[in-house]
Amino acid sequence: MGNRKKVVAISGSIRECSTNTNILENLASFFKDDIDYSIYDKIGEFPHFNPDLDDEEGPKVIEEFRQELNEADALILCTPEYARGIPGVLKNAIDWLVSSGQLLNKTVAVITASPMVAGGEKAQASFLQTLEMLNANVVKNGTLVISSVGTKLNSKGEATDKDTRLALELLVESIITEIKKKKAPLT
Repeated sequence: MGNRKKVVAISGSIRECSTNTNILENLASFFKDDIDYSIYDKIGEFPHFNPDLDDEEGPKVIEEFRQELNEADALILCTPEYARGIPGVLKNAIDWLVSSGQLLNKTVAVITASPMVAGGEKAQASFLQTLEMLNANVVKNGTLVISSVGTKLNSKGEATDKDTRLALELLVESIITEIKKKKAPLT
């Protein structure tokens, strides 16, 4: 991979035509050519977390997920708010990382998007506590709540609201700045 940096994004919604996934797809335009940006889209395939399955012979999809995150310099998580929390499918994915430590000191940004006026804040607060417990490095300017998302993005997830677009650009810039500070490991 050389000096190239890798950013992996995960949507907390597995719904087809998800606003959260659309937001992540549109973030790709904010990254420069020296950053590999991809969206990991297999969390809907994960088995329910079970510590009895979390061993050397664990589920293949989980091993692939962990490897993807091991190779990533940063992670961007974009999620809706369900019942004032994050969707179960995203929490399940995070639970699979507790014992393996992929989030330890990992550069992370978190976006919550909700159609509700006050939506997203409760989910984000709860999610940030989980990420803190796992010692993730949530970067300065690396959190964003997009309430009333339908008034700020078009159906393709493109920011039509100037302030939202600027906030998304700042979030990406913060991720890039943080990962470029880290030196490549010696091989």
